[in-house]
Amino acid sequence: MKRLFTISIIMTSAFCANAQNVDKTITLNEVTVKASKVVNKADGMIIYPTDVQKQTSNNGYSILEKLTLANIRIDNISHTITAIDNRGSVQLRVNGIVVGKQEMLALNPKDIVKINFINNPGVRYGESIGYVIDIVIRRSESGYTIGTDLTSALTTLQGDGMVYGKWNKDKSELSLSYDVSGYKTKGSKSKQLAEYTLTDGSIYTIERNDVESLGKSIAHDAKLTYNWSDSTATVFQTSLSGAFNNTPDNYNIKDITDGSRQYQAASREKNKSLSPVLDIYFFRQLTPRQSITANAVGTYISTQTSSYYDEGTPYKYDVDGKTASLLTEVIYENKLKPFTLSTGLNYSYKHTKNDYLGDASALTKTNNNRLYAFAEIKGLFRPLRYTLGAGASYIHYTQNGHRYNFWTFRPKASLTYNINNNMQLSYTYQMWDRVSRIAMTSDAMIRTNSMEWTIGNPDLKPSRDMDHRLQFSYNTNRLQTFVEGYYKQCFKPNMAHYERTDDNKFIYTQINQKEISVLNAMAYAGYWLLPEKLQIAAYGGMNRCFNFGKDYTHCYTSWFYVGSITAYLDHFTLQGYIDNGNRFFEGESKGFSGAYSVLKASYMWRDLQFSLSWANPFDSNHKSYENELLNRNLYKHTIGYSKDSGNLVTLNISWQLSRGNKHKSAEKKINLRDTDNGIIK
Repeated sequence: MKRLFTISIIMTSAFCANAQNVDKTITLNEVTVKASKVVNKADGMIIYPTDVQKQTSNNGYSILEKLTLANIRIDNISHTITAIDNRGSVQLRVNGIVVGKQEMLALNPKDIVKINFINNPGVRYGESIGYVIDIVIRRSESGYTIGTDLTSALTTLQGDGMVYGKWNKDKSELSLSYDVSGYKTKGSKSKQLAEYTLTDGSIYTIERNDVESLGKSIAHDAKLTYNWSDSTATVFQTSLSGAFNNTPDNYNIKDITDGSRQYQAASREKNKSLSPVLDIYFFRQLTPRQSITANAVGTYISTQTSSYYDEGTPYKYDVDGKTASLLTEVIYENKLKPFTLSTGLNYSYKHTKNDYLGDASALTKTNNNRLYAFAEIKGLFRPLRYTLGAGASYIHYTQNGHRYNFWTFRPKASLTYNINNNMQLSYTYQMWDRVSRIAMTSDAMIRTNSMEWTIGNPDLKPSRDMDHRLQFSYNTNRLQTFVEGYYKQCFKPNMAHYERTDDNKFIYTQINQKEISVLNAMAYAGYWLLPEKLQIAAYGGMNRCFNFGKDYTHCYTSWFYVGSITAYLDHFTLQGYIDNGNRFFEGESKGFSGAYSVLKASYMWRDLQFSLSWANPFDSNHKSYENELLNRNLYKHTIGYSKDSGNLVTLNISWQLSRGNKHKSAEKKINLRDTDNGIIK
């Protein structure tokens, strides 16, 4: 018992939270720790998957799906991870490196040491990031890994296939992957009721109901990576990747009831994009206590789109878009005796040139410079762990004669108190700026339908966000529970704004308005009914939204729940999952993202795994979304259905062969990424 207690203290100390860095891995060879599988920290938790979870999983998605992470919906068949609560996107990392679908499918779960689940990531992880999942693995000292992953829907035309390989020799690793995916769907339809209050006070009603639609797309992704690491002393990595996406000639036909007129309207859209990315990374352990990390990423995005809609009168425009960006960051860390000091500098430059041709004629040229400097200390004072940091950001923005300079002070504080070995109380506070999406800062104006237009606002300013999180957790060998309260305030946020012109055009744009606040309370429980055999998890809670616009106030309360059960039966794994979707109210728009349920069975045979899933069973016309616009001059109610998503049966076959000796891999601490083409849609 004394030995186990000592090991627990060592592991807890080693994994003290630092939102700006990924912790180094400590491997205890030939030691079995029969303690809690979860270690809570100020910005999330560290999870140690069980042997049965790793042995019955075939890739990164598969093992994450078995963990039932709070507010995260994971689909191993379609290879998607989304945040149910709409708090932001989910960022995936392996050994600190931001990864995509290729790396997740090539990951061998048996190599996993731990998983860092960060539910309070902060600005260091990028814009609009709500959650970070960092999977820490060992890599081969010498050897190779090759494999393939094939997914095909059996009830609709949808497929995904990837091949990959990794080769290790001494300190070098070379990896290559290629992925192709595509779909063709005809079952997505929506119906909409729109009521326009005209300048004379009368209400003009239009109904738009889909009668036929076609959506098809194909995407190619390839990536080549070279990594050189001298244990954890020096790491050099460079990668070159390219993505090509083609959405050819999708169309939609609607029945329009426009006042007393009835007719059909057709819309067509096609899109092509090409994006090469070069990523160079360097880490050096200067002394046993000091290290320096540097990362630079260059991205180019070329996009050609074409859009046509003939509601009322024909309206067609094309966009020729070019975007180039450079993202750089340097971090210095010094492990002093009372605390660890981290300080760094981040600089980014982005140039966007989008040429709108046809009925939406405009040329937008945008330059965005951003500089961010920070310093942070983290330490341990008896049962109290703390992280204290401060940063400052400067943004310089120009577009077609519009410009602004914006300064923001970014404080952050995290405190974690260990009440005893099983109970923990933590509190986190932080403030940061949120930059507007580039598309909405464009001065282009496009027509949405016969009555509505969308126009960008080059004078949009960044907003300031501030959030508080309080969590109490209790964990044992078989039980993991926590209750949490979260409160967020957005000061002068970019909120939807609708204007009615004198000639009854309804203009949608975004402007800086008063405030958006969100209050969230939830409880989570996960329990092993039969250790290593049967696991259940459930959580639920309440969201309260407050929207304070310049001429409106909207409040809304919604409830959510999630449940899952997983059974491990030797080579078979059976899973069930259900959630009621996400209901939210932002600005003047009340929305719903569809509920989701799935039954899944998988079978592992040697290096092969077969998985069969049945998504949204007994739901032949799945309700995928609903939106209600509550503007005083414009009311719209839209519901979207997808026959392809209901009763969706999918087969996945994966094969992976690995040979080689394992050792602890050096971890990449910073990552930079850019995917925004800045085009209004």
